[in-house]
Amino acid sequence: METREMLDLYRETLCHYLGKGKRYVNAQCRGLEPWQIITITAVTTLLAVWLHGFLFQQQSISSRLRKLFFRIVRKLPFLAASIQKKLNTALDDLSTSVLTLKDGMTYVTSLPAHGLEESELLLKLKDYSTIGDVHWENGQVSGTVYSGEEKLTKLMVTVYGDFAWSNPLHPDIFPGVRKMEAEVVRMACTLFQGGPDSCGTVTSGGTESILMACKAYRDLGAERGVKYPEIVAPISAHAAFDKAAQYFGMKIVHVPLNKRTMQVDVRAMKKAISRNTVMLVCSVPQFPHGIMDPVEEVAKLAVEYDIPLHVDACLGGFLIVFMEKAGYSLPPFDFRVEGVTSISADTHKYGYAPKGSSVVLYSNKRYRHYQFFVAPDWQGGIYASPTIAGSRPGGIIAACWATMMYMGEDGYVQATRKIIETARQIEAQLRKINEIFIFGKPEVSVVAIGSDTFDIFRLSNAMSSRGWNLNNLQFPSSLHICVTLLHTRNGMADQFVKDLGESVVEIMKNPAEKTTGRGAIYGMAQSIPDRSLVTEISHGFLDCLYSTELPSAEKNHMNGASAQH
Repeated sequence: METREMLDLYRETLCHYLGKGKRYVNAQCRGLEPWQIITITAVTTLLAVWLHGFLFQQQSISSRLRKLFFRIVRKLPFLAASIQKKLNTALDDLSTSVLTLKDGMTYVTSLPAHGLEESELLLKLKDYSTIGDVHWENGQVSGTVYSGEEKLTKLMVTVYGDFAWSNPLHPDIFPGVRKMEAEVVRMACTLFQGGPDSCGTVTSGGTESILMACKAYRDLGAERGVKYPEIVAPISAHAAFDKAAQYFGMKIVHVPLNKRTMQVDVRAMKKAISRNTVMLVCSVPQFPHGIMDPVEEVAKLAVEYDIPLHVDACLGGFLIVFMEKAGYSLPPFDFRVEGVTSISADTHKYGYAPKGSSVVLYSNKRYRHYQFFVAPDWQGGIYASPTIAGSRPGGIIAACWATMMYMGEDGYVQATRKIIETARQIEAQLRKINEIFIFGKPEVSVVAIGSDTFDIFRLSNAMSSRGWNLNNLQFPSSLHICVTLLHTRNGMADQFVKDLGESVVEIMKNPAEKTTGRGAIYGMAQSIPDRSLVTEISHGFLDCLYSTELPSAEKNHMNGASAQH
């Protein structure tokens, strides 16, 4: 049969079925008046539009139904008062722990009538700096301050002072800051094995670096025709990806971990990919357990499905790039891996730069263009900015550049060697304590601890009583120490292991005892099925950070009287 005859046959078949369809529709409409047909069509169309909007939202149907159920439950008279009472109790506990003041201290709520003299002002600042019981300088805090070296601190203060008034928004006025920012980005690209087309920007921190990558891939996806963009990320990925999804109207699809290795389950990630997926995510390492995700395996998915892959190295980026030269091998994770299109890394963590500096890097300028914002028709002139902020502190960029130049490759390698040695020493000693276990195989600076014998948050409380400030984790309950240069001092690692071992011995005298204090709050928070309550408690905590009210017996939580709200 010739091609023309086949086409004629298909056309006749199509016309036949179209004719049958038309006759069926006409038969259904027989006896209906025109206004009825129009009304039915309009109502059906509106219902279809509503159904589409209901089904295709950022949150799943099950999640929305669960929230609706708990909203109704919270309005039941016999439950509302009890829930509110417990909620306010939790808020009271939080406010007590956060609103730390010295005896006799009050809040400044208005400008002084006359400006303070420098000497008086410095005395007040000294008073502020000594509020609280935690002293990070002692080396008993997990993460938070990654160097603290006195000589480096003085250098950063001097450099910031020299560039305190500079702003990279005006490169014509501050060309030196422009040059330093470009050099920070290029040095970072070199460290992560970027090619000649690699590029990036300096941001205010890891969260902004992640936000920028998500924004770029959302816009790239929109250009490809994706209307409902999705981020496919491990459940251990930083919460900044959830924030990006909320900010930019995206949906985050969380992928479970391999329970043995605590790495992302690559098979589950493959199943999670859809036509709406605009980016995949890996962490090197992830924050909770310090585990390196299998970048090479996920990169193969990225190449197969032509989806950008973002590698989040915010926590340990400026360790892992030096580990090979420090004598520790790692699986490939950087731009040498085909499929990796962007990397985030914090210069203000193990880069030892001042807080408020990070970099987001791309394998190609094409991706970075989707990050940029340009308003070509603004009356104030053409407005273009590379990141979220317009004006940015040039002093931070200058201090970041100065820190990198001060450290040099040899300084970073030596620091990395000390930190990895200390982390592995701590891990090896903790594995000898039978009542606890270590999550996965930590390869960088974080060691996460769990227990099948007792409530792990009791250990957190016990270590707090010994002066240690560790990170509490949830799902599953655990805690971790993030090793910094402060922990590499002589005897600090041994002291940590000794204190933890003695704490476990004390706990094992009554292993079934319940947790109290902040550990109890953490345990309670992850056991609450209504997550909106946890959100409400978190809102209260954030409100508390901005409170200028003095605590009182009648009202000592940020939500006021114990009435329903």
